[in-house]
Parts: sequence; structure tokens; C-alpha cells
Amino acid sequence: MTDYKNLIDGEMVDNGEWLEVLNPANEQVVGRVPAAGKDELDRAVAAARRAFKSWKKTSHEERQQVVQGIAAAIKENADELFRLLTTEQGKPHAQAQQEIYGAAGLAAAQSTLTLDDVVNQDDDTRLSRTRRVPVGVVGGIVPWNFPIMMAIQKIVPALVAGCTIVLKPSPFTPLTTLRIAELIKDVVPAGTVNIITGEDTLGPLITGHPDIDKITFTGSTATGKKIMEGAAGDLKRITLELGGNDASIVLPDADVQKVAEQLFWSSFSNAGQVCIAAKRIYIHEDIYDDLSKAIAEYAKTVVVGDGSQQGTGVGPIQNKKQYERVLELIQDAKDNGYKFLTGGDKDPSGTGYYVPITILDNPPEDARIVAEEQFGPVMPLMKFESVDEVIERANNSEYGLAGAVWTKDTDKGVEIAEQLETGTVWINEFMQLSPFAPFGGHKQSGFGAEYGIDGLKEFTYPQVITVKRDAAV
Repeated sequence: MTDYKNLIDGEMVDNGEWLEVLNPANEQVVGRVPAAGKDELDRAVAAARRAFKSWKKTSHEERQQVVQGIAAAIKENADELFRLLTTEQGKPHAQAQQEIYGAAGLAAAQSTLTLDDVVNQDDDTRLSRTRRVPVGVVGGIVPWNFPIMMAIQKIVPALVAGCTIVLKPSPFTPLTTLRIAELIKDVVPAGTVNIITGEDTLGPLITGHPDIDKITFTGSTATGKKIMEGAAGDLKRITLELGGNDASIVLPDADVQKVAEQLFWSSFSNAGQVCIAAKRIYIHEDIYDDLSKAIAEYAKTVVVGDGSQQGTGVGPIQNKKQYERVLELIQDAKDNGYKFLTGGDKDPSGTGYYVPITILDNPPEDARIVAEEQFGPVMPLMKFESVDEVIERANNSEYGLAGAVWTKDTDKGVEIAEQLETGTVWINEFMQLSPFAPFGGHKQSGFGAEYGIDGLKEFTYPQVITVKRDAAV
């Protein structure tokens, strides 16, 4: 077991108080991290505030070089990092590799983004231009499902915009993040990036801290609402990427054999613990029987187990609380007599937070497993008759994060996509995000954007400077 330290003002430090981190595959302690509190937070914020004074004056080229150094450090140590990520998060090695290399690629790509001045007026009367200025000190709060990707998508745009940041990883998955902190300690100027770990009680302290100017949060809608309340006192800027109950719509012309495997992984990647995973799959009645059977048959070929073992396709649920919630939703479906195509029973023997791949056959629209975000390896399949009907059903949700349409007729797919009340819609693919395109939710899936120029602007204020020409002074 290894002890990991926090990064504060360019130094790796601890306070002598520790939190234990479990491997969800076997419930064994695999590391300890500092249990930071108000004192450590105050030091980190003070360091970020000092660093901001100079960092905001740096050129884009200087910021780009630092961010590319972060990308290089992650990529050069990817083998160590992805194995550590699997140990604490549970996802299979292949998916952990994707996250680590994806985070490095995201950092490199976003380092190229620039916020150019916009000329509003340029005539004989006056010159008016809008420039973007950094917000200041950012507080970033990261979830446990994609701890490295989510950390990078907060650290990098903050730095590129000229901000400094204090980042809090989830107490369930802080190890890989702190190892990266150690790797980049001498890459980033002291105080620009501070990473501190603590219980969930640390989050409200960050949200309410008077010297933090902006909060960027990824997590549940319920917690997002609390963050809004906490940030209201001093009108902090906030970006919230929250829950989703993403619908996939499969039209009758879809190729059953081709889409079955893709639909499976659109729901079950990372054991279903993906905010933009397909949470509800609507299949046209003409192909429902064939496609539901094909998905269930494919599911039987996928191994559920320890993510560090070769051949594992779906790992454990990351933590006990989420594990128990997923089991509760499965039990609710059983209590209501819904039909299961696969799964439904957990293995009573052994340790680890394993849930069998579970697929439900056409539960009603008001079933909990349909109406709520499950965030686990449980997928409801439902029949639909008409396009108008399925659009209404897909939109009948408090969430609006993402969705997908599967069809040979891409024009029809786009027509349907434009009627879905979500921030992102894919046609014939899933979970594909671009560093250069904005990503964000509608309705209670949050507001603001990450990625692209829109995401970068979230870390800035617009400032308009107007020069009066030929003024009498």
C-alpha cells in the first residue's frame, strides 16, 4: 500500500491524517491519501491566488507549453497510470488505457485553443473590441467514473484561459490524480495547479470559499443543485455537467447484427457508469424481437470481473453506495414483475462490487429503471411504433445530456436529432466527444459547456474596451 500526497504551491504535502482507498474488485485497501480540510484548502487557495497574479499575464505560447508538458507527462507514464486507474476505479485495463491516453490527447488538443479579440466597431468615431480575461481562481470538483479525463478537462482550459485551479478528486478515486500531480509538479509553475483530497465535506468548503471565483463540477444533479446554492452567496461563476438519462432510438431500417454490439457497449462501457451512456434504448417494434435477442446473446459473451484480468469486459461498480443503488433498482424491477432478458441476480459469493449484465424486456415508461439514471450495468429495452411517439417519450425526462439515433437514413436521423431536447446527439455512433466541440446539458443535466471555444470561454469574462477617436480631451 502506498501513501500519496497533495500538491499545494508546488510541493507534495500531507497533514498526517489519511483516507483509505479501496479496490472495488476485491474491497482491499490499495492506498492512502491526505484527509485535507479547511486549513489545507486555505493554503491551496492562497497559493492559487498568488500564482494568478503572474500567470494571467503570461502569453498563450507559455501557457501552451505548460499544458503540453502535462500531456507529455501523462503519455510518457501511461503504462503505470492506467494500471493504477484500474486498481482504484475498477474499469478493465483496455478502458483505463483509453482514459489515460484520451486525457493526454485532450490536453494536447485543448492547448491549441485561442480566444481572439473581437472587433465590435472600427470606424471614424471609435474602435471597440471585446477581449477575454481570466476569471481568477477556479475550484474544480471531479467524480469517480472518469477521474483523469474529468480532471484534465478542468485543469487544462483553466490554465489556457490564464486561471489557476484548486482541484478536488473524488475520495473514491484520488490515487491516479495524485500520481499525476507528482509527475507534473515541476512542469506547472508553483501554485497554478493545486490538488487536494478529502471527504465529501471538502466540496462545500470549496464551493463557499470567498477567494475562489469559479466552480466547475461534474457529478449528480442533486449535488449540482447544492453547488448552485453554495455559490450563490458571492455569485461565483459555475459550470455544471450533471446527470443524464440518455435515450437511443433505433429505427426499423437499422442492421440488427451490426448495431447489437454497438448498442451493448453504448450502455455497458465502464460498467454503465458514464453520464452519456445509453440509459434507455427504444427499438422499433418491427425489429424489436430480433434486436433484443441479438443484444442479449452478445451480452452472454462479455466477461464481468476484475478489470486487471485479461478478458474482462465489464468491471465492478466503483463504490459500495452506487453498488447498492443499482441492486435496489434491479430489485424494484423484480418486485414489479418486469421481464429480464439477462441478469437480475447478483453472485452471493466472494467480494467486490459486481453486478451481472442485466437487460430488461420492455418495462413500462414509469418504471424506475426507465425514469431514473441507473449508472450501472442495467439496460431497459423498449418498443415504439412511430417516430412522433418515440421523440415524445425520449424527451419526457428532467435530463437532457445526450442521445443517439441509429438508422441507414442519416437525413432522417438528423431530422429526429433536431427534435431531441439534449445537448449532444449522435447518429450511428455513441459517446464520441471532440476537444473542439462544446459539450453540455439541457434541462437538469446542467448548464455551461466544456470542450471547444465555448468551454474555454467559461473560464473568462468578456471585457469591452472602447476608444473614442478625435476626442476633445
